[in-house]
Formats: sequence, C-alpha cells, structure tokens
Amino acid sequence: MLLTSIDEAFDREAWHGPTLLGSVRGVTARQAAWRPGPRRHNIWEVTVHAAYWKYAVRRRLTGEKRGSFALEGSNWFLRPVGKLGAGHERGWEEDVRLLIDQHRKLRAAIADLPVRALERPVRGKRHTAAYTIRGIAAHDLYHAGQIQLLKRLHPRR
Repeated sequence: MLLTSIDEAFDREAWHGPTLLGSVRGVTARQAAWRPGPRRHNIWEVTVHAAYWKYAVRRRLTGEKRGSFALEGSNWFLRPVGKLGAGHERGWEEDVRLLIDQHRKLRAAIADLPVRALERPVRGKRHTAAYTIRGIAAHDLYHAGQIQLLKRLHPRR
C-alpha cells in the first residue's frame, strides 16, 4: 500500500488529478524558471526540492550517509543558475530526470524494507518508516498542486 501511495502521488493514474511528474510534463525551461514574485520559488526549484526530499527520505530509511545528492546544498536550490538562455532547456530536462531517478531509488529502497522495519522509528527521528513514507507521498501531492497553480498564474500560458 505504501508503494502504491508514492506511485499514485508521483506518476500513476490517481483520482486526485495531476501527479508530481504529470504536473511538470510539457513545462518548458522558461515556464519552469518564471517566478510569481520576488523571492518566490519557481516550478524548477520546486521540482529539485521534491527530488532532494526523495533522496533525504531514502537516506533516512536506509541509513545512507549525507552528501550523496547530485547537487551541493540541501532543501532549496536556486534554479535556473545564471541568465536564462538556450542551454537551460537541457538543464531543466536534467533536473526533471533527477526527480525521476530519485523517485526510482526511493521506491526501490521502500520495496527492500522488511515489513517489521515499517513500524520502527527511522534513524534519529521519532517517526516510523511508514509515517515517513506516507509523508513523502503527501509532499509530492502538495508540490504537484503548487506547480499546477504556478502554471495557471504564468502570464503566457
């Protein structure tokens, strides 16, 4: 059921509407880089943030060391870097692939967990593995909705 929940939130058919991956489908680098206001996150940053938290949850579940994420830093990553230009489309596509890759790695880690581990607290936290997994599914859905809203607010839809 936990695997089904994260899949429905990320890329499987679900009753609630667009999934996280579905929400970025067809978005260009220019659309992903648009900000609704000063110091507000854009679609691109939300996408990389979601990838980071998939990594962080996997790390919590497996005990993997910090520092193995593809980008330096944590939580929020400034995107795009530099003035938006022709090369940014490739950067956007790479960051969407990063999100997909982190989901696949998280899914594999969850599938490998023994059932008895689901009700144990994750390392250094008071929450169980099952609670943490349900939380990352909710995180995906929250940000899928946020991205859908940012797409609707974009002045050149």
